[in-house]
Amino acid sequence: MQDVDLALCLAVDVSASVDYDEYGLMMGGLAAACRDPAIIAAATGGPRGATALALLQWSGPAAQAVAVPWLRLDSAEAAERIAAAIDDSPRLPPPGATALGEGMVAGLALLGQFPADATRLVLDVSGDGAGNTGRPSGPVRDLGVQAGVTVNGLAVLNEEPDLLAHYEAEVIGGPGCFAMTCRDYADFREAIARKMLREIRGSLSV
Repeated sequence: MQDVDLALCLAVDVSASVDYDEYGLMMGGLAAACRDPAIIAAATGGPRGATALALLQWSGPAAQAVAVPWLRLDSAEAAERIAAAIDDSPRLPPPGATALGEGMVAGLALLGQFPADATRLVLDVSGDGAGNTGRPSGPVRDLGVQAGVTVNGLAVLNEEPDLLAHYEAEVIGGPGCFAMTCRDYADFREAIARKMLREIRGSLSV
């Protein structure tokens, strides 16, 4: 792996609250974002000409799995390979409780294992619930920020309408951090594309 402008870990909730159809909408949305010409242009437009992406799925305690390992997005062809890998990714962790903090630990570990240099490290957390088991997310977030990681959140509001407040207080942190919402998984595709574009462009984007 060559050096990149950004290493972006996409950490997605696959707990029991996410049904089969919602999982498909989520994977389809992530794959579509990787094929988005604006995202490809942003990912390849930095000084190093590349962004690295990895996909982590998380559920209950000890239920996290890397669905797509680190891949370098440095061209439209590479973006298509990443999108296809996401499209083809099976649901790996068993459905279970929402161990949000544990999922964040796994995402931070994956960023810590990135096999090259990245100018920025970002953990992109998507989920439809506050943590209800395992480590609390706030202290995990703080450890990530201390290590130089920015943590952003996408709160899917179909299960918990007040989830944004929890993400803002207990999940996001670091330079340029932000949280976004979408109403349900039918809106995930548009929301994750906006989120990834903002993350790739960096803290100066709006």
